Amino acid sequence: MHVLDVGCGLGGAARFVANRYGSQVTGIDLTADYIETGNALCKWVGLDQRISLQQGRALSLPFAERSFDGAYMLHVGMNIEDKEKLASEVARVLRPSSLFGVYDVMRTGPGDLAYPVPWATTSDLSAVAEPERYKKVLHEAGFTVIAERNRRDFALAFFADLRAKTAAVRGPPPLGLHILMGKSTPEKVQNMIDNISNDRIAPVELIARKP
Repeated sequence: MHVLDVGCGLGGAARFVANRYGSQVTGIDLTADYIETGNALCKWVGLDQRISLQQGRALSLPFAERSFDGAYMLHVGMNIEDKEKLASEVARVLRPSSLFGVYDVMRTGPGDLAYPVPWATTSDLSAVAEPERYKKVLHEAGFTVIAERNRRDFALAFFADLRAKTAAVRGPPPLGLHILMGKSTPEKVQNMIDNISNDRIAPVELIARKP
């Protein structure tokens, strides 16, 4: 299968998919440094023949219609306001009967979010939205949503484990999210935990199928 990774970042998910399932993966991301670094990592671990990461826009995918057998995006939609165009572009490049997996932080309850968070330093830079909006734009793009799962408890357990490991070694590991998020990482992580704990947001998993 040839799978599209929308907003691939450094290509971690692409390497997992290629290694676990033997898929060909094409990733696209706006940030040139991420693409350069991601391709180097793919080569280091011997996956450069299965993975191609390239710079580009999710709202204007540089691929022909019906190019892919499946697609996914992880923690991407919170940075894209025009979710209608995003959904229609993914639908355009997928073959019939393909699946599209979405794993984004979504708005699940009322209340002002505490900022900064990992994807935005202030509210005007955030495009977080409710699951209902995602499902609406997916439906309008021709998808049928076949599964939905709120991953709040999983996220809280993840952050608790992360904090425990950091405390055990008296600091962050040499490689980790803090390299990408910078000096404000502790504040961003704490705000993320608070926002999830107070039921304002949660990671939500949606699986949609193109007819």
